[in-house]
Amino acid sequence: MRLIRRLAYWLRLRECHADLADELAFHREMIEEDLIRRGMPPDQARHAARRAMGNETLMREAARHVWLWPSLEAVWQDARHAVRGLRRAPVFTAGVTLTLALGIGANTAMFSLVDRLLFRAPARMVDPASVHRVYRYRTLEGRESLTGGQYARYADLARWATGFSGSAAYSLKSLAVGSGESTRLANVAVVSAGFFGFFDAPPALGRYFTPAEDAPPRPAPVAVLSGRAWRTWFGGRKDVVGSTVRIGAAVYTIIGVAPDGFVGLWPYRPPAAYIPVATYASTAGPPDWATTYGHAIGLEMIVRRKPGVTLAAANADLTTALRRSFQRQIDEDPGYPPLAELRPRAVAASVLAARGPESSSVARAARWLGGVSIIVLLIACANVANLVLARTISRRREIAVRIALGVSRRRLLGQLLTEGLVLALLGGIAGVVVAVWASGVLRAAFLPGTDQPSLITDWRTLRFAAAVALGAGLLAGLAPLAQLRRGSLAGDLKSGARDGAHQRSALRAGLLLLQSALSVVLLVGAGLFVQSLRNVRDVRLGFDPDSVLRVELDMRGISLDSAAMVALRLRLLDAARSVPGVTHATLRESVPFDGATSWPLFAAGIDSVSALGEFDFNAVSADYFATMGTRIVRGRGIASTDVDGAPGAAVVGQSMARVLWPGRDPIGQCIRVGAATAPCTYVVGVAEDIHSQSIQAEPGLFYYYLSAAQWRPQEGGLFVRGHHASRLTEPLRVRLQHEMPGSSFVTVAPLAEVVDAEMRPWIVGATVFTAFGALALTLAAVGLYSVMAYSVTQRRYELGVRLALGAGPARVVALVVMQGVRAMLAGVAIGCAIAIAAGRWVGPMLFELRPGDPRVFGIVVGTMLVVAILASAIPALRAAGLDVRSVLQSD
Repeated sequence: MRLIRRLAYWLRLRECHADLADELAFHREMIEEDLIRRGMPPDQARHAARRAMGNETLMREAARHVWLWPSLEAVWQDARHAVRGLRRAPVFTAGVTLTLALGIGANTAMFSLVDRLLFRAPARMVDPASVHRVYRYRTLEGRESLTGGQYARYADLARWATGFSGSAAYSLKSLAVGSGESTRLANVAVVSAGFFGFFDAPPALGRYFTPAEDAPPRPAPVAVLSGRAWRTWFGGRKDVVGSTVRIGAAVYTIIGVAPDGFVGLWPYRPPAAYIPVATYASTAGPPDWATTYGHAIGLEMIVRRKPGVTLAAANADLTTALRRSFQRQIDEDPGYPPLAELRPRAVAASVLAARGPESSSVARAARWLGGVSIIVLLIACANVANLVLARTISRRREIAVRIALGVSRRRLLGQLLTEGLVLALLGGIAGVVVAVWASGVLRAAFLPGTDQPSLITDWRTLRFAAAVALGAGLLAGLAPLAQLRRGSLAGDLKSGARDGAHQRSALRAGLLLLQSALSVVLLVGAGLFVQSLRNVRDVRLGFDPDSVLRVELDMRGISLDSAAMVALRLRLLDAARSVPGVTHATLRESVPFDGATSWPLFAAGIDSVSALGEFDFNAVSADYFATMGTRIVRGRGIASTDVDGAPGAAVVGQSMARVLWPGRDPIGQCIRVGAATAPCTYVVGVAEDIHSQSIQAEPGLFYYYLSAAQWRPQEGGLFVRGHHASRLTEPLRVRLQHEMPGSSFVTVAPLAEVVDAEMRPWIVGATVFTAFGALALTLAAVGLYSVMAYSVTQRRYELGVRLALGAGPARVVALVVMQGVRAMLAGVAIGCAIAIAAGRWVGPMLFELRPGDPRVFGIVVGTMLVVAILASAIPALRAAGLDVRSVLQSD
């Protein structure tokens, strides 16, 4: 009842105030009339009546306490007072809001990315704490590496691992979907029937496929569409169930539609369709696909632990099942290495792939840059605290007057906190706007070509932004307490210009020191990554990926004999050369940085070529070296005369020539590929070395080239070079598609995309560190400027006296600038020490660069000094232009 009554008072508050005023006036008038009847003069009666009534303001306040909640009323009053005060100081308000927006926005955007990569469970997953990805390892030639990917291996683990209530196989493929001109590449989830049981995602239409439809030897060609694909491809038709769609090499019957928001394990690459693992394996593998261990289709595995099964027990259970599976493979193939040498083991790790144990370089960079964004927030908060402290100093007389008039320090604290929260609200709103833009930039840097839900509808991220804004607001409200506790009420009441010099704050100096030090750390990081990226780009890869397009053939189940496949590749080569703008085109088998071909290699006079290193090769046609921009340093390249029936021809890399034939001429040497009894393939040329697997140095890795006409001429795709390759992509694809038989499909993409993917860790580091470093430098400059500007304001009388005693303007400018430079230098020294200490963690992410590179540190120190001089110069020039007479006469 009290709540309802107070709400009723709130709704008719003005009417209640008017009624109370009328009632008080009535009582006052009654007392006044009574006194007049007793013979008192009207003027005296009026004053006596007011005295008799007492303090009417207190009566009104007491009534408001009965009507409303006093604490809420006080908050409302404080909020209105804070808004009025901030409106009177637009420059201060704008500066704090912008600073908070940058700090909150950068952290919110970074949190959105890091949270999805490292912390947030997949959408709609049931009990994600009990779900794990399975990583399978084996050891070959003393090196442990990931293994698996075969259907038979997954089936063994699902059958023999007993500590789990559920398991599923999955893989995300980029497959051609549709027929004819409407064919497009799309992400397709290849999953086992048990995959959907890991999620609470009942189908929006139809059903999911069953274990019987996903079982060898004759699985069913059925598919489930995503909600987006259903609307995009079929217009959201209710009768889509029962329709057919070609996916990859098979035609699938649509049996259901997944609900909106269900993306499986791929939030950034949502699948357009889900198809059974067994169906995909039966179309992409050999006849014995269900039992062979020699055919991998890239399958991964997730499991759900049974209640009470510990993680250690789950790992032991999986390892036992994996060893049993390998033993079965050894029993079928006696030539396979023994179990003691393979040492297979399995690990049940986080369901989030980025958390490892095989996390990507992008995930590692995200962890680092998450910490960097926190440093930016600390700099922003220090800047805000400095600005608020400076404003508090300028308001010390106002605050002292309010205290003298009876405002309690508790109420004053509430007012300051409310002002800080108002600032935080403004900064938080602006920060979300910044985060919406920044999240797109970060996604493009970390996960290019992927989708991401709108940040505006992501309540988890918005709650984080609200928490950060609240923390910043509390800091902004509490920072002045340090200044207020030091103040003297009497001194503040009579303070004037002459007292300004004595109000210097050690806290403000410390905050400035913190800003400078953290800014140096970020700028050093930016400098190191920028220099690393420059080093990466300066690496001569041995080929020029710019203006080169890679062409891949997807036969989609169409079977051609070797002769027909060779003829198709030659037709495609001629068609590519006929496209306007194409300058060179060549056949090839493999693509640098995207797979390699390696066969046993034999050379006369060498007992074991494989003991000297790894030898990869590519089968290419004439014009390959011109197409790729790879230089021939001796002899010739593969020619059009190197055909089947002619002597075998090979071009070797320079390092390979030095290793196999040191001090001898490699031209004319014989190598045998595949077997020691294979016919001789003669070296006809030496090409420059290339990077084929890594941007970094590749010791022990060698490369050579064979003639495509002499080595599996039916396999591989094309490389095409032309002017303005980006404009050639679609015309080339259309022209080549006309040559493809039936439902087969051709894709064309820039080769540079493959190389950029290798460079991405350095590109991401340089881009984000530079952006955050520039932001930190800006905040540090603003912080130093604000400190120096207020310092000059506080020292006006002192500086005026100096000018009056004969100090020239140049002397005053130098005095103020040196004060700013000294403050900055102290922060720079601390920041350099922190950066050097952190170098051991950053070092592995750099490319051919030491973490303590003196050039980077020198540039950063020089930049900070220039910023210090510029930030101090404006207040210094203002100080040099003071009117001495008005300053000395001011009180």
